[in-house]
Amino acid sequence: MTARVAVRTQALTKEFRGFRAVDAVDLEVREGSVHALVGPNGAGKTTLFNLLTGFVAPTSGVIAVFDEDVTGRPPEQVARRGVARSFQITSLFETLTSREHVELALTDQGFRFWRSEKLLGRNRARVDELLAQVGLASAADKPVGSLAYGQKRTLELALVLALDPKVMLLDEPTAGMGIEDVDRTIELVRRIADGRTVVLVDHNMHVVGSLADRVTVLQQGKVLAEGKYDEVRTDDRVITAYLGEADHA
Repeated sequence: MTARVAVRTQALTKEFRGFRAVDAVDLEVREGSVHALVGPNGAGKTTLFNLLTGFVAPTSGVIAVFDEDVTGRPPEQVARRGVARSFQITSLFETLTSREHVELALTDQGFRFWRSEKLLGRNRARVDELLAQVGLASAADKPVGSLAYGQKRTLELALVLALDPKVMLLDEPTAGMGIEDVDRTIELVRRIADGRTVVLVDHNMHVVGSLADRVTVLQQGKVLAEGKYDEVRTDDRVITAYLGEADHA
């Protein structure tokens, strides 16, 4: 049986003072798949992420999550439909521990620092489970400022998982990582993708090729090509978009 569509856009467009960052994008992300968005710098990938999660309102077009129209809804309403995202740039609190970050992510009211320790502690078992799931159990009580860069990016994935999303949007989850951290993150994303839908932006084609069931290539805000990784990587249009008009025979 064909999987239903988790995320769909129709003619999705975003203009900034006459510049079309996203230009009439039609996108279908199947439930349970890992769908990668790739393209040269300035192709519109992050703007598309911001549109899908409500951080930016579209100029025109439609966004649907499991066939429910969420076009123009704010981030908190989109999140209630089961959509959560990570960001390309880390935004953690250096003096808080990994445990405290996840505890706060699990609280109903979000980051309210005056909540009692007892109330935060009620989620301790779930916190321990999430930290173990991403391989940070041994760093649970360490200040984030003492963690290696790869561990900080991993903690951000735990914060996304704390929302128990149906759809995860991961913006450059391996950016700035060394080879070993990249390979660990690939395995981690593969594990946490089980039973979920993942939309992934990453410049590292090793990551995309290892994880993606389907790839959409963007150029200048438009869909240039779409298909399986092995199909799009040999597409002449894609090669030209990345490498220019140089001979690639």
